Amino acid sequence: MKTTDTINLLLMAGVLAGMIVINGCKQQAAPDGPGTSKPNPEVGVVIMATEQVTLTMELSGRISPQMVAEVRPQVGGIIQKRLFTEGSEVKAGEALYQIDPATYQAALASAKATLAKAEANGFTLRQKTERYKQLVAISAVSRQEYDDATAGLKQAEADIEAGKAAVETARINLAYTRITAPIAGKIGRSTVTPGALVIANQATALATIQQLDPIYVDVTQSSADLLRLKRNLASGELKGNDPGQATVKLLLEDGSPYPLEGTLKFSEVTVDQGTGSVTLRALFPNPNQLLLPGMFVRGLVQEGVREQVMLVPQRGVSRDPAGNAIALVASENDVVERRMLKTERTVGDAWLVTEGLKAGERVIVEGLQRVRPGATVKVVPFETKAVAPGSQPAAKQP
Repeated sequence: MKTTDTINLLLMAGVLAGMIVINGCKQQAAPDGPGTSKPNPEVGVVIMATEQVTLTMELSGRISPQMVAEVRPQVGGIIQKRLFTEGSEVKAGEALYQIDPATYQAALASAKATLAKAEANGFTLRQKTERYKQLVAISAVSRQEYDDATAGLKQAEADIEAGKAAVETARINLAYTRITAPIAGKIGRSTVTPGALVIANQATALATIQQLDPIYVDVTQSSADLLRLKRNLASGELKGNDPGQATVKLLLEDGSPYPLEGTLKFSEVTVDQGTGSVTLRALFPNPNQLLLPGMFVRGLVQEGVREQVMLVPQRGVSRDPAGNAIALVASENDVVERRMLKTERTVGDAWLVTEGLKAGERVIVEGLQRVRPGATVKVVPFETKAVAPGSQPAAKQP
């Protein structure tokens, strides 16, 4: 009997222990039971509103000088001196090179002597003609002799005019031995040194002068984009800018913005057959000569003004497997809804949305990974969303 009692006691103790364990587990699992609820996930939203947006085009282009002049000799000879410093600013008319003038000085002296000879001969013939004019009146000389004297005088006068022209030509050639700057600007390197032989109108320029302030920026736009722009302007979707007032901004080769704005001057009237593009030219101030000819830049050209459109931050727009743009919206009841959007283009860090949203709707831009359509959320404005202790605020898209 004692053995049986002992077994029964052990069995009862085991049952009691199992019941205690089960009750403990139930008590532990109680917080997750149906009687309790998790807090709704918190999301940051942006309230949509229609606005007027100035649209811009980002076009690639290059810098070109406003004026450029290649310095070439107009007479031949030996370079005696170089009278400028490479890379310096020169003024229009400033002397750049001196060609040996000896032969041109001699040519000028010879032309002056020839002119003096012609003038002396003309003086003699003029006096002779005057005398013959009086003598022919009294038949002291024949009419033929008078006519010959008159013809000789006219020839002498022609020789005098030719002599004057020869003197002027010799004087011009002598002046050309001093090569001057045709325009004001910055002069580049010299291709010749003193002692070099140059010839008139040679193919190789002695130096190049460029005007850098102000300076041109030539950007290219595809003809397809130009047609689209004209259609939008014609339909009234875009309000056009006055071409004389359209402003242009620049991004330099390293991505940094150029601090000064330019003005769009004109659009080329023909399309490049090789590239299918049209050239737009803008004029920029360049007081510090940061912009140099040949530099690659990107121009932000004002395209027009779009009325009553909505901009959705790019971080709030995703793509489905078919490539369609979608966004999650918090309804009036704070329930997440999925919207299909029609996006036209990017404007800064936002998408320009033409369909799929209404003014006043709340687009979720933060906390997207924690919610799904149909879920109830806690809505907080994105700009003023609280940051939990020890965490960092979400970085905004540039």
